[in-house]
Amino acid sequence: MQLLAGRKTRTEHPEFEGRGAALQGPLLSLRNVSRRFVTSRHNTTALDDVSLDINAGEFVCVVGPSGCGKSTLLNLVAGLDRPTAGEMLFDGRPLKGAAADRVVVFQEAALYPWLNVRANVEFGLKMKHVSGSKRRELVDQYLELVNLSGFQKAFVHELSGGMKQRVQLARALAVEPRMLLMDEPFAALDAQTRDVLQAELQEIWQRTGSTILFITHNVREAALLGDRVIVMTPSPGRFKSEIPVPLKRPRDPDTHAVVDFAAEIRTQLQHDEYPVRAKDSGYVI
Repeated sequence: MQLLAGRKTRTEHPEFEGRGAALQGPLLSLRNVSRRFVTSRHNTTALDDVSLDINAGEFVCVVGPSGCGKSTLLNLVAGLDRPTAGEMLFDGRPLKGAAADRVVVFQEAALYPWLNVRANVEFGLKMKHVSGSKRRELVDQYLELVNLSGFQKAFVHELSGGMKQRVQLARALAVEPRMLLMDEPFAALDAQTRDVLQAELQEIWQRTGSTILFITHNVREAALLGDRVIVMTPSPGRFKSEIPVPLKRPRDPDTHAVVDFAAEIRTQLQHDEYPVRAKDSGYVI
């Protein structure tokens, strides 16, 4: 199944002008991409013949059961892995290896514990050899964006889980990537913190016009955040369906519209490609 790009974006804040600028074609294109892992004992197909277009400024969520290849997909787009077959294009050029135009936000914050908040956010900018004055400007800008201006000198062990994720997000945004790749970034957080960060991410995306590929198990999270939701099948991972999200923004996770739409996504997940096992087999969805 080939899934085509939908929404084209706008940038509403002058400080982020150009981040979501429209291109002649999609920002990301996957064409018949597969990834197989071969060892002496196993030959496992993680992704099987998937195609996808994502436009600049879109927020695309991918949902599916554990082991369906969601993280494999994200690793391929990040350039941390290579496909066994197919073609991947980024801004019309072959996607080869990791680059600063695609930044991953992980489930665990992966911060440097010996650096304070400000230095963690600044780290990627130093790696890009950004001047000191420009670094200060960008760090101030993105710490304010994630509501951490008052915690610049705090160290990692002094932060809550939600604050650590805010630091990771600020660090990713500060290098101004073309695409954010988010791998279940809120999965390990408590429900209240997750709700707050989901609301903040909606606002940040609206302000920056960033392009986001967001991996999640949580169908309500997908309904809350996405412009489109891509539903994957169990292993081997294929794209079963694409569901455009027609809900107006900003969205609240507890509204009937979001809850009902999440139920629609869940229905797509409960399809006949799941293996049918006996009750005593221990298989759980």
